[in-house]
Amino acid sequence: MLQYPKNELAQVVIASCIAQKINNVVISPGSRNAPLTIGFSNHSEITAYSVVDERCAAFFALGMAQQTQNPVAIVCTSGSALLNYYPAIAEAYYSKIPLIVISADRPEHLIEIGDGQTINQKGVFKNHILDALNLVENEEVEHSISQIKKLIKKAIIEKGPVHLNIPFDEPLYELTDTILQIEPEISNNEEIPLEVSELEVYADIWNDSKKKIVLVGEHFPDELLQIQLEHLTKDPSVLVLVENTANVSHEKFINSIDKLIFPLDDEELTKFQPDILLTLGGLIVSKKIKQHLRAFKPTHHWHVDSTRAFNTFHSLSHHFKISDGLFFSQFFFLTKPKNSSFQEYWLHKKEFRLKKHDAFITECEFSDLKVFSSLLGSIPDNYQLQLGNSSIIRYSQLFDIKESLRVFCNRGTSGIDGSTSTAIGAAVLVKEPTLFITGDISFFYDSNALWNNYIPTNFRIVLVNNNGGGIFRFIPGPQKTNALDLFETPHNLSAEHLCKMFNIQYHCATNESELTSTISNFYNESKQPKLLEIVTPRTENDNILKAYFNNLKM
Repeated sequence: MLQYPKNELAQVVIASCIAQKINNVVISPGSRNAPLTIGFSNHSEITAYSVVDERCAAFFALGMAQQTQNPVAIVCTSGSALLNYYPAIAEAYYSKIPLIVISADRPEHLIEIGDGQTINQKGVFKNHILDALNLVENEEVEHSISQIKKLIKKAIIEKGPVHLNIPFDEPLYELTDTILQIEPEISNNEEIPLEVSELEVYADIWNDSKKKIVLVGEHFPDELLQIQLEHLTKDPSVLVLVENTANVSHEKFINSIDKLIFPLDDEELTKFQPDILLTLGGLIVSKKIKQHLRAFKPTHHWHVDSTRAFNTFHSLSHHFKISDGLFFSQFFFLTKPKNSSFQEYWLHKKEFRLKKHDAFITECEFSDLKVFSSLLGSIPDNYQLQLGNSSIIRYSQLFDIKESLRVFCNRGTSGIDGSTSTAIGAAVLVKEPTLFITGDISFFYDSNALWNNYIPTNFRIVLVNNNGGGIFRFIPGPQKTNALDLFETPHNLSAEHLCKMFNIQYHCATNESELTSTISNFYNESKQPKLLEIVTPRTENDNILKAYFNNLKM
C-alpha cells in the first residue's frame, strides 16, 4: 500500500505541484525534507529522481527542464544543502528555464538558536530568483494552495526559477494512506498580439533601411522560427547571423560569426555596421560581435522576447514584449524587401572565409582545432549535442553543424560548473541519443555528475583534455603575468579511473589516427555509457588557433 506524509504542509505542496502538472522531481537526501521525499516518491503522477550532490541535482533538473520547457522541482533538506543549488538557479534565471526550488526548513522558533544545519533560508536567492514564498505552519490550507499555485505559474509564464521554503517541525516520518487532491490548474497562456499601429512605426523604419542584421542567440529548436528566418533572407537588405545554439540553419545565414568578422579592418567594420539590429533568443557567445556592435553601434536596436531584453550592445532602443513567432507573423504583413547589396556582399565574404577555413583545417596539425573538425563531422544524424563552456563552445562556433542536431549549452552564466550534470539531465528525457563535449577543467570540476543512476546507455561524452584551462593561453593577459599556472591550472589527470568507478566505458586517443579509429565505433550501441578522452598538446593549441585566425586575414 502506498504511504504518504501525514504532515499537512507537505500534502499541500505535493498536491499543488500535481495540479500544476509538475511530473519530474529531483530529490537530494536529508531528514528535514522527509515528508516531501515520502510524498513525491509514492505519488503515481510523479517521477522522482535521487541525486545526492545538491549542486549536481539542480543542474540535472535544469537539463530536464531545458528539454521539456516545463518546470522541474528540486527538493532538499535544510541548511547548506540549499546553498549548493545556487549556481544552477543563477543559470536558470539567465537562461529562462523554469525550476521549482523546494527547501525544507526549521520552524521559526528553531532558527538562529545554534542548531546544526540551520541557516537563514528566507530570501537567500533574492538576486537570481523570479519570486520566493515562505510557507507558515497552521495557515489556512486554501490560502497556502493559492500562494503556491501563484508562485509556480510565475515560473511557467516568466520562465525561470522560483523558491518555496517550507518549515517542518518534528515528527517528520508520520504516515497516512491518503493524499490531498485539488483541482488541476487550467492555464490560459495565449499571447495577445501587438497593436498594429505600434508595429507600423517600426515597419516604416525597417522598410527604409538598407542594412539590417537579425542576430539569433540561444534558442530552443523551433520550426516556425526556421521558416520565418528563411523568409527574411528574401530581403537583400537583411543579413541573418546565428549561433550554433540558435538551432536554425540555412545557406544564407552567417553561422560562424567570429570567422566572418575577426579579419575585418575598421573600413570593413563600418560597412558591417547595421542601420537596424534585431535580436532574438538568449545570450550571445561571440565576443567579436559584441565588441563590434558596441564600437559600431546600430542606429536602432530592437529585441524580441516575451519577458526580458538585455542591453548587450549598449544601444537597445525598443523591446517587443512578445514571442518571436507571433512578432514575425504580424510584422511580415507590414514589411517589404529593400533594394540593397548588403546581404550579397557579406555572403560572398562568408564563402571566401570558408575556403580559407577548409584549406587551413586540411593541413592543420593535431590540436583542439583539428579535433573539433573531426568530432563535429562524425556525429550521426538526429543527436542531441550538449556543449561545455569556455573553449568548447567557442571552438564549436567555427564549424558547420549538421541541421539534424539539436545544440545546447549553459550560456545563462556561461559557467563551467554543472555542464555534465545538465547534459545528463537533458539526456534522460529525450528519445534521441546525446553527445556531450566538454573540456578537462569543467569535466573534473563536475565529476560528481557521474554519481547518477539514470545515465542512459546511449549517452556519450567526449572529453577534450588539454591539461588545463587552455583558453587562458589564448587570452593575451594571463601569459604576460608570472601566474599563468594559476590561471591555466595544469593537472595531468585522466578520466580513466573515474569511468571505472562509475561503470562508463572508457576510450582514449592521443593523435589523429587513434581518434579516427576510435570514433568510428564510438556511437555504436552499448550496454554502458561511453567516454572518449582526447589528449591534445597543451602548449600548441593556442599557437594553432592564432595561426588559424591570422590565415583568415590573408
